[in-house]
Order: sequence, then C-alpha cells, then structure tokens
Amino acid sequence: MDRNRRSFLTGLATLAGAVTANRAAAQQAQHVHPPAAPAKSVVLPDPAPTGVAGVVPVVTPDTPRLPFVRDGNIKVFTLRAEPVKTEFLPGRVVDAWGFNGSVPGPTIEVNEGDRVRIIVENHLPEAFAPHWHGLEVPIGQDGVPGLSQPPIPPHGSHTYEFTLKQNGTFFYHSHMPMQEMMGMIGFFIVHPKTPHLPRVDRDFGIILQGWDIKPHNTVPNTLAMEFNWLTFNGKAGPATTPMIVKRGERVRIRMVNLSMDHHPIHLHGNTFYVTGTEGGRITGDVGREPGNTVIVGVAQSRDVEFVAHNPGDWMLHCHLPHHMMNQMVSMVGPMHGGGPGAAVPGYPQDMWMPMDELAGDKPELHGLPRDWSGAMMGMMTLVRVVEPDVFDHITKLRAEAVAR
Repeated sequence: MDRNRRSFLTGLATLAGAVTANRAAAQQAQHVHPPAAPAKSVVLPDPAPTGVAGVVPVVTPDTPRLPFVRDGNIKVFTLRAEPVKTEFLPGRVVDAWGFNGSVPGPTIEVNEGDRVRIIVENHLPEAFAPHWHGLEVPIGQDGVPGLSQPPIPPHGSHTYEFTLKQNGTFFYHSHMPMQEMMGMIGFFIVHPKTPHLPRVDRDFGIILQGWDIKPHNTVPNTLAMEFNWLTFNGKAGPATTPMIVKRGERVRIRMVNLSMDHHPIHLHGNTFYVTGTEGGRITGDVGREPGNTVIVGVAQSRDVEFVAHNPGDWMLHCHLPHHMMNQMVSMVGPMHGGGPGAAVPGYPQDMWMPMDELAGDKPELHGLPRDWSGAMMGMMTLVRVVEPDVFDHITKLRAEAVAR
C-alpha cells in the first residue's frame, strides 16, 4: 500500500471496499517517518484600498480579485464563464466550471453608489446566464434566462449595467442549477459610503461549497445528494489559507453558502455577533445575540464580527461531522479487522493523519506546530490571533512571496 500521504488522500476512494483496521494502523504508523516537503503555494497579493475612508478591503483567501477599468464614472468588469481545472488539495485535480480561471470566481469589490458595467462572456459549451444574488437591480439586469433575458449562448456575451444602491455581502452565480454545482459562484461585495460602526480592522470572505467526486473521476457529480468534498474558497483543509489578525483587532468574516447543505459554522476561542445577511447590514442592536456557531443556509450570506482578544490558532469549521473530513466514501459491509481495537464494536472510526505538506509553504502557516494539520480536513480553516510582531513578520513574508 502506498505510504505517501498525498497518494493516500487522493486515491482513497479506490480503496473504500478494502479498508481494514490493519490498514488504518498502517496509515497512522506512517507518520513516524520524516515529513515530506511542502507543496509550493501561490500567494495572492493584498487587495487594493477601497477608496472609502475607514473601510478596509475584504481578503478572500485563495480567491483572486476581478480587476476593472474605468469608462468615465463607470467601473467596467469582464467576467468570463469557462471550464476550470483546479485543485482542492495539491494533487487532487478537479475539472470544475468557474469564472476567469478561478473556482470560486474572482471577487467583485465595489462601493455603494458605484455604477458598474459587467461584460459577461460565455466560454462554456452550453447556454448560461449570471444572477446578481441579493442586489436590487432593474429586471432586465437580473440574469434569469428566459425571464429577464435570453440565455447567453456558447461563444456569446451579454452586458449588464446598473448602479449599486445597497451595501453588504452579495454574490453572483449561474442561474442554471447544475452549473451552480459545477462551482459557478463568486463574491459581489459592496462597501458602504461610510463605515459601519464599530469599524472593523480586518475583513474576510469565505464561500462554502460541497462536491461529489466519484472514484477515478475528476468531474463533479452534479446530481448527487451526498457530498465527499467540502471546501472553503475552493480549498479543503489543510490547504485552506489561514486568516491572520492582530490581537485586539475587530474582525468581520463574511460567509456565503451555495451548496446542497446548510452549514453550522463554528469559531473556536471567540464570541461573535451576526451583523449582516444577504439582504445587507442588520439594523438595530447587532450585539444582542452572542454566539460562536452560525447556520449559513443555502443561498444565504452571514457576516459575523468579533474582537480578537484571545491569542491562538483558532479553528473555523462546519460542525457537521461528515464535513470535517475529505474524500468520504461509503463502506460496503461491516468494518472489521485486526489491530489494537479489533474487539471493540465499531472500530475503526477516525485516524490521526497529519498532512502538513498538503498545506503548502504559504507565509500564513509560519509558526504553526508540526502535525497541526491532523485535525484539519474538509470545510475547515484557521483564524490566527497573533501578537503584532508575529503579524508584522508574516506580512513581510507575504510581501517577499508576492514579489518572487
């Protein structure tokens, strides 16, 4: 049996019917060997300033920005729907559909009052149209094929233009349901004209998606009702990039869910308040209901805010048990075999499998202990609350990585 951890993970589905306790023990035993070299990571540059005093840009880890050009006072974006070959983890290649070479698509970040023109090109082999989820636009700009416009044919394009009269966490996605399950979604973030109070120091965005990838296949099964890969911004733990904040800063995390499941997202070590939905900012006393778990329903967005007073490397994850692992497969027949727990009904259940090398060599991992990834799979990432000197050092490492 291949003892390489990456091969184990990416090929696990092919072994589903033959898993035994002896093999589980062998997988655990392999980690006494020296760790493999980390995969090379792509480090994205920091986002540009928002242009609004007191409003910080949103960092969407592992997901790029969609650039724009100006035509007078109009911000002009080009959004290209196309097949995208991506990786949930290094070596786990997936043939998805996305936008501009990215799954999820690149983040559109604009300001309340902006007029935008979005030129949408269809590089898919079938018809498609994008919907601007949560935005109050004229009916002709809503992107519903057959109702507000004809579908965009392959090799065709359509231009949308509207003025943004709201602010909040919105998103764009294909309005063809199976195309949604192929990965076709992206953030559409609209900043307010003046910052909401209390003002945040760090702002992050995460898109939640679920996938069914059959054995010996790279194409998502869009008809599935059960899912074996769960991702934050197109990556599964431990390949998700941690969010880095200074101790004492106020933090906002925006979450959007376009999957077939509702997700109870839990943050360790901190108490937050829900401050926004896909309809915009919650009015009134946003601090009346403290929590550390929020359900992000299908087609919903939820903004949470907290003061990062508690230093540590804190997990942020879906708390559905099957969403905290990768490449879930059904077992045929009872689980049995040798090993130390052979006499215990139900054995084996979980395996301790650190895979630090799958997280890559990104600067945001600086200072994490060896084997930190053993508990990081599926829909999981980290919020790292660090002291200012550690934050500054990671910032320097990021700048050096971007410059290379």
